[in-house]
Amino acid sequence: MDLSNVRLVFPEDANIIVGQSHFIKTIEDICEIMINSVPGARYGAAFCEASGPCLIRHDGNDDELRKAAVSNAEKIGAGHSFVLIIRGAFPINVLDRLKSCWEVCTIFCATANPVEVIVAETGLGRGILGVIDGSSPKGVEDEAGIAWRKGFLRKIGYKF
Repeated sequence: MDLSNVRLVFPEDANIIVGQSHFIKTIEDICEIMINSVPGARYGAAFCEASGPCLIRHDGNDDELRKAAVSNAEKIGAGHSFVLIIRGAFPINVLDRLKSCWEVCTIFCATANPVEVIVAETGLGRGILGVIDGSSPKGVEDEAGIAWRKGFLRKIGYKF
């Protein structure tokens, strides 16, 4: 087995969600989730089919994000994995719906941070072992950090 890390590339003003699913209709269901969860959000999605023609299926309403999703799916190259890149929404707006989608098995990450995917490759194919999401902790928040966090969440509308 060979292990590698794949650095994902996506626009700075976007978030990325990487997961694993199990059926070709995943790509359409992800798009329906986006349309019905956050009207006006921009997105691109790609799904790596794991049988038959083994194509990367893709869709979205933003060509830049769709191309980025396909490019990242190509680099990962793991069967039944999917990449969703969103702009104008946060992952928190769609994660519950994605996790409850019948085809979705696992969500590996949902982030705007730099992210690397740890990929294992065998004679059968490639699979995602996990992700490295952002940087390691540099300390523990103090009172000023707590005040900043609470203020930030209220500023962006996620707390009263």
